[in-house]
Amino acid sequence: MKKRKRLALCLVCLCLLFSGCTAGKTEESVDMAADGGDAADGVKIGISFDSFVIERWIRDRDVFVSTAKRLGASVNVQNANGDVEEQISQIEYLIGKDIDVLVVVPADCDALSGVMKKAKEAGIKTISYDRLIQNADSDLYMSFDNTAVGTLMAQALKNSIPEGGDIFMIQGPDEDNNVKLVRSGFDAEIEDSNLNVVYKASCAGWMAEEAVDYVREALKEYPDVKGIMCGNDDIATQVIRVLTENRRAGDVKVVGQDGDLAACQRIVEGTQTMTAFKSVELLAKIAAEYAVKMAKGEELERIYYSIDDGSGEIPFLRLMPIAVTEKNMDEIIIEGGYHSMEDVYLNVPPAAATE
Repeated sequence: MKKRKRLALCLVCLCLLFSGCTAGKTEESVDMAADGGDAADGVKIGISFDSFVIERWIRDRDVFVSTAKRLGASVNVQNANGDVEEQISQIEYLIGKDIDVLVVVPADCDALSGVMKKAKEAGIKTISYDRLIQNADSDLYMSFDNTAVGTLMAQALKNSIPEGGDIFMIQGPDEDNNVKLVRSGFDAEIEDSNLNVVYKASCAGWMAEEAVDYVREALKEYPDVKGIMCGNDDIATQVIRVLTENRRAGDVKVVGQDGDLAACQRIVEGTQTMTAFKSVELLAKIAAEYAVKMAKGEELERIYYSIDDGSGEIPFLRLMPIAVTEKNMDEIIIEGGYHSMEDVYLNVPPAAATE
């Protein structure tokens, strides 16, 4: 068991290495300095989150802050609660706090370019975190290969629906550049398949509850749907809720992303087919480490890629997602320490959980 656990951890961590084989303020925590350190003398980091509506952002925040504290930095965390104007105001506030590095998860990838440039003009290093801020000339973009997320989703549906048929796409907002990237990977993978996208919808601001009405509407017109691509596991939760109401849960193949606990539970229960797992803890840990390095003027390693944000090419640290299904749930999620066996198999009979 210990050997398998080490292997699982290595697989997740190596996603970083393999990705480079080919060339009104809402303050969640303020000035969180390392124990015994003086925030005024050390590295100061500001991090602005779109919101904490999606489960994973809590993990990102906690790992980022704890890693930064361990390295002697202080972190000022801001939460815009999905309000773009509020996020701009909060970033301006952070600029005024004389921070060394600004890390941003944007609510709108197009609307923040001006304030990001303002931060750079103030001598602050900038990081676009997970979502690429357009025309911002960020010093670094850190995310997963989101095109690959879409590819993995499409492959999972192709494999689980070999006979083909109609499918729905219930996505996140187009203001999130990652949504466009996921969609491009998904569309390219199913282009020559026998899957037919008959319904598309987008959940504004990642409000998963909107998916309920979308799926109910789509089922009236296309009752024989075979699969549903969901923008994330939150949306998948609402989609499967409607499928359950219609006695189709488990019959219709559903895919999502993020590796949320509820999604992992549904996978072992048989109502969700796959989640594109992204080790957000690894991303947050590296982001904190690199933010400190940037503040100190140190060289960043393993930056194998660049990406055009509209203003030109910027450095891109890219991690790879992993398709998690019932077959590799234990190896990747449980032995990798992301969720416990007790939690994942909470609703599954003990005998089934140990088979």
